Amino acid sequence: MIFLTPFALLGLVALPLVWWLLKATPPKPRKQSFPPIQILRGLRQRETDIARSPLWLLLIRLAAVTLLVLGLAHPVLPGEHVPTSGHGPLLLVLDDDMLSAPGWTQRIATAQGFVDDAAHAGRPVLLLRTAAIPEALADQDIPHPRPASAVQQDLNSLRPAPWGTDRAAVAHLLETHPPADLGNVVYLANGVASAGDAAFAKALRAQGPVQEVRFPDAPAVVLAPAPARNGPVIARLLALPDPSAPRAFTVRVHTQDGGTLAVVPVTLPAGAASADVPVDLPNTVRNRIDQIALAGQSSAAGTLLFDEGDRLRPVGLMTTGAADTPLIGPLFYLRRALAPTADLHEGNGAALLTQPLSVIIAPDGTLADPSTRQKIAEWVKNGGTLVRFAGPALAGEHHEAGPPAPTDDADNDGTAQPPSGQTSTDPTADLLPVALLDGSRQLGGTMTWGAPQKLAPFDANSPFHGLDIPADVTVSQQVLASPVADLAAHSWARLTDGTPLVTHASLGKGEIVLFHISSTADWSNLPLSGLFVAMLQRLTDHANGVSIPADDSLLAPVMTLDGEGVLGPPPPTARGLKASAFAETDVSPAHPPGLYGPRAARRALNVGTHLANLSPAQPVGTLTTPAGRRPDTPLGRYCLLAAAFLLLLDTLMVLLMRTGIVFGRKRPPTSTALSLAFLLAMASPASLWAADRHDPALAQAQQTPQPEQTVPPATVSTSAPTTETAPASPQPGDQGKSQIPGAALETRLAYVLTGHDDVDTVSRQGLQGLSDYTNARTSAKLGHPDGVRPGQDDLSYYPLLYWPITPDARTTPAQTAALTTFMAHGGILLIDTQGQDTSSQTDGESSGSFAGDAPGTRSALRRVTNGLPIPPLATITDHHLLAHTFYMLHDFPGRYAGQPIWVAREGQAENDDVSPVIIGSADWAHAWAVDEEGNTPYAVIPDGADQRQLAYRFGVNAVIYALTGNYKADQVHVPMLLQRLGE
Repeated sequence: MIFLTPFALLGLVALPLVWWLLKATPPKPRKQSFPPIQILRGLRQRETDIARSPLWLLLIRLAAVTLLVLGLAHPVLPGEHVPTSGHGPLLLVLDDDMLSAPGWTQRIATAQGFVDDAAHAGRPVLLLRTAAIPEALADQDIPHPRPASAVQQDLNSLRPAPWGTDRAAVAHLLETHPPADLGNVVYLANGVASAGDAAFAKALRAQGPVQEVRFPDAPAVVLAPAPARNGPVIARLLALPDPSAPRAFTVRVHTQDGGTLAVVPVTLPAGAASADVPVDLPNTVRNRIDQIALAGQSSAAGTLLFDEGDRLRPVGLMTTGAADTPLIGPLFYLRRALAPTADLHEGNGAALLTQPLSVIIAPDGTLADPSTRQKIAEWVKNGGTLVRFAGPALAGEHHEAGPPAPTDDADNDGTAQPPSGQTSTDPTADLLPVALLDGSRQLGGTMTWGAPQKLAPFDANSPFHGLDIPADVTVSQQVLASPVADLAAHSWARLTDGTPLVTHASLGKGEIVLFHISSTADWSNLPLSGLFVAMLQRLTDHANGVSIPADDSLLAPVMTLDGEGVLGPPPPTARGLKASAFAETDVSPAHPPGLYGPRAARRALNVGTHLANLSPAQPVGTLTTPAGRRPDTPLGRYCLLAAAFLLLLDTLMVLLMRTGIVFGRKRPPTSTALSLAFLLAMASPASLWAADRHDPALAQAQQTPQPEQTVPPATVSTSAPTTETAPASPQPGDQGKSQIPGAALETRLAYVLTGHDDVDTVSRQGLQGLSDYTNARTSAKLGHPDGVRPGQDDLSYYPLLYWPITPDARTTPAQTAALTTFMAHGGILLIDTQGQDTSSQTDGESSGSFAGDAPGTRSALRRVTNGLPIPPLATITDHHLLAHTFYMLHDFPGRYAGQPIWVAREGQAENDDVSPVIIGSADWAHAWAVDEEGNTPYAVIPDGADQRQLAYRFGVNAVIYALTGNYKADQVHVPMLLQRLGE
């Protein structure tokens, strides 16, 4: 046994002092009666000596201090040497991926040592590498054992690959072409888990005894991109957790020509798996960064490349000097859209023109001053890009209708010469790309006939080409461009009706861009979407001469990293990569890490882009160091654990002694028993360490967390939890147990169990989805739905009962009585045939809309409702109370749209005219259903997501209707309802 901190053993010198301090304890308090007359008589002067601590207690305390000192000295038990076993061929498996590059020389030297031992024993060697193989080399001959000298030559020429391992392919190779008569297996591992590890471990163990060699002095480290570009953190350092001590790394920041901009020390705390890499550099210097790399660890995983998309472009935001109000201010959404990707500067026009900016964004009303417009115009002519936004101020100006701005073939000063005898109507004189019509166009609202317009797809010549347009982005107001012949040439974005949304025009060497909407959410919800962020980023890149595609354009590899992190020409196996596929493409032989595409559209593919963390791999066989020894076993934690246990035991013994229990005087055998307990306590950490050392499977089983027992959702028991599904009412024979239904503790919806597993599953998923939707949008808080059996379970806890009708549905008198009581006490029965019974319909009874065929449900509906107090029914309209209990609805679809819904006729229902029954065939449960992954597994017909949204809203209205009754029918709500209806 050795000690990593031997100076801590000096604490043992203090043991005599500890003996002297601990050998005495305060005397036990003496009980004394206190009669007032006997006070003076009982007073006498006498000396009281302190009581001595028993010997066994002193030994416990000394042992605890000794173990504490030993634990702080970090004792380590050196690992045993593992002899090489076997007499057949040696299977040498080598991780040669990007994570194995650190310490590559040591790995090759270790492999050469095993090959030398095999050569001395006259054993052939079969060498397998786990790095992914290029497709061009995948059809080569199957590896076979070769002489050790040939394998040594291969090892000398090996280099790490710049991509990950494919251990599943190695496992498949060993399973399909198993080598014969192998002696043993040696696996040189990088220690990082990957896909296919289970099959890989099984395949290796099937070949013979496995010795796994790991290299603790060369840990796997990855540099991953930072989540945000605009911030002090430019990268994240990922590594395997090491609880022993903090680790120090050095990151170098380089330019393209190899110059070093900064050297950043990074400390990875003990037990941490990642750390941020902060760099404090001015933005102008930061934009020169082309790559960062770990010092002393040359590898593709330790190198992070930067492309044009990582630059922070300087952008000016023009202000008027007034305070910018959150959510409604003209700069609020612009700041949040540009902050992650740009270097923002704010100020008036004069202040911004003094700074080196390539883009200036002017919200509505910031260019009202003629002198400011003149200075901005001169700046644009010199190569700047002005991005303007419309608004009430621009719409209120008087615009001269005329031709659009000149095209690129105009004079160099950007001024088009009008025909003789005419005045110039060039819109660029007013810093507009096209001439505008006076006023603004209103789309949607109570005073217009039009509807808000959506965006049309972007043209191929637009800088926005390739961006996805969300379906919910609409424009409700815009300024219109004067219709001219070449208006399309100046339009970068349009609405679906063809009117321009974004126009542009050249002015000198620069460009003017106009958004025909405001920069706030007053005229459009575009500033609220991610498309707005992408459009502004595209404009910023366009102004700086960068055109990074996001479509299916194929970008060819220009420079790629090898396994040691050196940029060079791409290998022959490298292939081009679509611009839209960078976000989900991992590095591979076909797509190695590196730079792709031309200079203006360059993209970087990095190793760590898709890595969230590194996980340690489970051992495949006997773990050893490169020297062939088992890993050293630290004993410090066991010593500290034993010391803590003895201190707890000492505290317990002292507390017992303070209560009057005396050990070792009246009952000597008790002292012997306590001494035996002390010896067992001392032996327990040792036995725990022995089990951990000799039986790893047992130790792993002890550390495996046991699954928690859960209480059934239907009931909450005040006694011990049970794993069986309990009914809502207490079971007979449960003596002393109080069963409280879960629906009594929280509001829940319920559904009738039909006996069909598929129908009951959909009912449960549907009501769960409706409950979650209601909880998210209303003040109601619904629990998990319960499945009930009328006549057996108590229905009085539930406000709404969903009943899917199946063709074989029948009721008993007890069930009919239970449902009658449920309806009489205010419960609402939602009956759903989940489709139309076309077999019993006549031509005149068809609803005209598509619905699933549910044969036999009509007769089943008559059968189950026979005996129920169903009032006279009428089809529901948008004037019914159910249509506006929470949402204002005109349609009430489920999975199928256009199906009639029957409710109690007005004035014919009891309980304040609240309908006790709702009958329909729209199949609401399938529309509401949400599975365990949070997906909606069933399609709704015919309107998809919009129809599902209406189905959820109808469900919310039904829940609120069941909870509040005719509350919304009160006359006090009439003015508000009329206002919402626009009447």
